Amino acid sequence: MNRLLVFQSDFGLADGAVAAMIGVAHDVDMDLKIYNITHDIAPYNIWEASYRLFQSVQFWPKGTVFVSIVDPGVGSDRKAVVARTKGGHYIVTPDNGTLTHIKKFIGIESVREIEEAIHRRETSEYSHTFHGRDVFAFTGAKLASQKISFEEVGEKLKEDSPVEMEVGGVFKTQDSIMGNIDILDVRFGSLWTNIPREDFLSIGFKYGDRVEVSIKNGPTLIYNNRIVFGKSFADVYVSEQIIYVNSLLRMALAINQGNFAKAYNIGTGLYWTIEFKKTIQ
Repeated sequence: MNRLLVFQSDFGLADGAVAAMIGVAHDVDMDLKIYNITHDIAPYNIWEASYRLFQSVQFWPKGTVFVSIVDPGVGSDRKAVVARTKGGHYIVTPDNGTLTHIKKFIGIESVREIEEAIHRRETSEYSHTFHGRDVFAFTGAKLASQKISFEEVGEKLKEDSPVEMEVGGVFKTQDSIMGNIDILDVRFGSLWTNIPREDFLSIGFKYGDRVEVSIKNGPTLIYNNRIVFGKSFADVYVSEQIIYVNSLLRMALAINQGNFAKAYNIGTGLYWTIEFKKTIQ
């Protein structure tokens, strides 16, 4: 372990919930280095929590402990777990689908169920609605500070046991490729798809091409246009649209210094599909 502890949640910063978790962690070990991915996950949005872990975890040093709490089933019979990824990171989280993207795209080496009778903050046994503070932050801090080992967390579960949400597929034809809009680059409104760069390029698209883009919400066509495939936003004029490769090497759409999602009222998820199709140049 490297004494790095990283939090994410849907708690926001308008009240004391995040501060309480940080306080619990420092009560375990004052010398922990504590950071945040985000606390602005949309309330109850497990999919977004899963994706933000995928977006962030792989870029932290091996041994970093992440605590992710988006837990609409808090107090129920859902499991509390710690997963060790194939990259050597640890994720402390409810087993409710939050590990979906890590499991699919990074890989999980081992999973253990938190033995709450041991790894629970003292005097918290009568509180059933803030496991983020009483179980997850507490366990994550003990793990990051090496007060417990991964093996001491609790019973080992099967590596394929974590709950998974459905993830959209990628479908290719000779001259097109279709996938889903997984998530937004929230602040700038860019659309991040599940289509890997190499799959996109296998259709024959090249920088500078104008590509036909169709976006549907279920069966309803929401957007259709021809857009330039460029390396960066500077390849098009301000307010012009662009197809680009995002930081996770997946295809994305943006408006240079604009907000694509707001401009066209685009959402995310399995019902939001996007197709890139070759055109006659």
